[in-house]
Amino acid sequence: MANTTPSLAPVRAQEASEAGALAATRRRRRYTLLTSHDKILIVLMVGVPLTLDLLLIWGPTLASVVLSFTNWDGIGSVTGENFVGFKNYQFMLTGYTLFWPAFTHNLIWLAWLTFIATPLGMFLAVLLDREMRGTRIYQSVFFLPVVLSLVVVGFIWELQYTPTEGFINNAFGLVKSGKLIDWLGNPRINLFAVLVAASWRHIGYIMILYLAGLKSVDPSLREAARVDGATEVQTFFNVVLPVMAPINVIIVVVTAIEALRAFDIAFIINQGKNGLELLSILITNNSISEASLVGFGSAIAVILLVISLGPIILFLSRTMRTTA
Repeated sequence: MANTTPSLAPVRAQEASEAGALAATRRRRRYTLLTSHDKILIVLMVGVPLTLDLLLIWGPTLASVVLSFTNWDGIGSVTGENFVGFKNYQFMLTGYTLFWPAFTHNLIWLAWLTFIATPLGMFLAVLLDREMRGTRIYQSVFFLPVVLSLVVVGFIWELQYTPTEGFINNAFGLVKSGKLIDWLGNPRINLFAVLVAASWRHIGYIMILYLAGLKSVDPSLREAARVDGATEVQTFFNVVLPVMAPINVIIVVVTAIEALRAFDIAFIINQGKNGLELLSILITNNSISEASLVGFGSAIAVILLVISLGPIILFLSRTMRTTA
């Protein structure tokens, strides 16, 4: 008689396969590098900063771009009647008499920091990198203005520039001779007087950044250049400076950002008027004032944003090219 009992081999094979898969899953879970607590922690570490960045940086940025096409005064909600197209930009470029002086002053600020203040900071860093006597003291002295806020720096230099009681006019004997110079009241020279005050802080900042980069340069490179008969100047420009390329890019970006975001010192002295007009001050005066021209102030902010994107894109492209 034929055996009609079904074979149990396929069932047992399927059970064995399921048991093996379950065991493999348990092993993978057992030997995973990240626990559930680690995963939650990673989500929080990435998600919270990303959320804050979107809410506090990109949210207001996109809102400013949208508001730049409106005549919104900051009261009530934005409706379709508030949208005026490019009228804010048209008036800013052709009818607003303060825009081009402020734009020019920002360019002067950028040129001054780029070609005067930043090279001075780099030069001081090179001198202090030679481990001269009293290097720590010099570093502290030059870096001290950096820890001060720009508001405090503005007050300090405002006292220095005072026509009668200020240190500068008294030091040059201008008070006794009666030939007083109104450093901050004369629109022909007050911008450069403020740039000197801003450089006092900026030079120390660049010095510390560049000095940190110089400390990371391999000493053997300088020794090899010295053996080949190169002078210190030739060694710096032909060996050290190319090696410092990443730091140089960072310094260029920092200098551009410092110049474009200039506000505090000029506003403390005379609210950014009478020769000290800057784009950042125009944004403040139009957006936060009795006129409440939030839409027009946002248009100026967008122009400043577009100008600021240049060094930011340069920095990101340089960084991505280096890591690629």
